[in-house]
Amino acid sequence: MRFRPTSTRRRAVAGFTLIELLVVIMTIAILAALLLPVLSRARKRAQTAACLDNLNQLEMSCHLYSTDFNDFLVPNQVGGFVSAPSSTNALTSASNPDSWCPGLAPYDTTPTNVEIGLLFPYNKSPAIYHCPSDQSTVVGDPNLLRTRSYCMDISLGCTNAASSYYKYTEILQPPPSNLFVFIDDQEQDIFDATFGVFGPDSPWADYWLDLPADRHDQGANLSFADGHVEHWEWKAPKIFFGTFWPAYSPADLEDLQRLQQCVKPDVD
Repeated sequence: MRFRPTSTRRRAVAGFTLIELLVVIMTIAILAALLLPVLSRARKRAQTAACLDNLNQLEMSCHLYSTDFNDFLVPNQVGGFVSAPSSTNALTSASNPDSWCPGLAPYDTTPTNVEIGLLFPYNKSPAIYHCPSDQSTVVGDPNLLRTRSYCMDISLGCTNAASSYYKYTEILQPPPSNLFVFIDDQEQDIFDATFGVFGPDSPWADYWLDLPADRHDQGANLSFADGHVEHWEWKAPKIFFGTFWPAYSPADLEDLQRLQQCVKPDVD
């Protein structure tokens, strides 16, 4: 015997109508549009936190080095020079083997130079030398991320700067709490591991010698000689025009002057 299906059963078998399906899809799309910016901001915050932790560990390694070497700061050797301001010429390379991190970031295809650096014995994790927000790649290999994103202030341990501090206890002006040590370097600017910056009394005080990064929501992360780390927001985007270049706007100059308050005043 056959039974004729009821209209209620037919509706149950039919499932969603086209209109109902479109409503569901639109609802999902709206929720995704609302959630994606939130997830993106959360990811950026996590990357900033990881970068700050990297700098904290590098700073701790510096202190351990000074403890082992009778208060001397880790060497911070320059590996590249520019001959004139506002020049588009390529940097001149120099050997810098005895340094906290030798080598040249745009060309290092392996972490070898990180591993032979003088700080590596105090924390044998190559990952702490690379900012997770830094997506720049090795020259000639667009699929290979660089091994280093940070540079050290020329105020510290740099024999190429005559007025550099060489011992931790020499650091008096600015005090350790205000003297920066490591900084995020701008991807197009980074070369060797020394961050050059002119002191506020220099005749080149309006020029960036090296350029900090702005990959953390127009900001950069820094460590300081007393061991703490900070996130700085810049007033102006950090646009690379060339090494040894003047600040391009009043806001950019304010950022430069802020950083100059955190270096040795007479550093060259």
